[in-house]
Amino acid sequence: MILNHLMGLYTHPKQEWHTIEQSHEALKSSLSHVLLIALIPVICTFIAATQIGWNLGVGEPLFLTQQSALIMSVSMYFGLIAGVFALAYLAFWMAKTFDAKPSFTQALELASYTATPLFMVGLASLYPALWFMMVVGLIGLAYSVYLLYTGVPIIMNIPEEKGFIYASSVVTAGLVLLVALMATSVILWSFGLGPMYQ
Repeated sequence: MILNHLMGLYTHPKQEWHTIEQSHEALKSSLSHVLLIALIPVICTFIAATQIGWNLGVGEPLFLTQQSALIMSVSMYFGLIAGVFALAYLAFWMAKTFDAKPSFTQALELASYTATPLFMVGLASLYPALWFMMVVGLIGLAYSVYLLYTGVPIIMNIPEEKGFIYASSVVTAGLVLLVALMATSVILWSFGLGPMYQ
């Protein structure tokens, strides 16, 4: 089921949102989707950091120690999952403003399937060049925003006009959430949990 939705979101997103809305999976299906897809960037960046080396454009590639890469990968995994749940909660909380009455499961479906392209960007870290990651990351972000704008009216069962404003509010909240996650990373790095290079 997860792979069916995954392919559908890339090949025919609007129809796939309708399929997701009609089936309304159990909470464990959306949760298993998030838990599985969040492994992609975690595993790929671990491999890139320890085996391939990050190319920043100047100098030799940078490698992390196994222990440092493992700590950062585990932190990244839980951060990604927390981010999806926070986005789902924000979408659920804002629903009242737009006369939508979704369940938390619907909000989690929206957040988890919207975040999927961003998580899939993790595959690009197997070619760990900074410029390449930036280009692929921007494409993934753009497609996630597109999925959000197409999915909100369908999943939340509201008119497209309200859906546009609702989705814009969720995008804004998501960007604030992203900045908060980045700030948390910087704070943790200052406490000695930053990268350790080989």
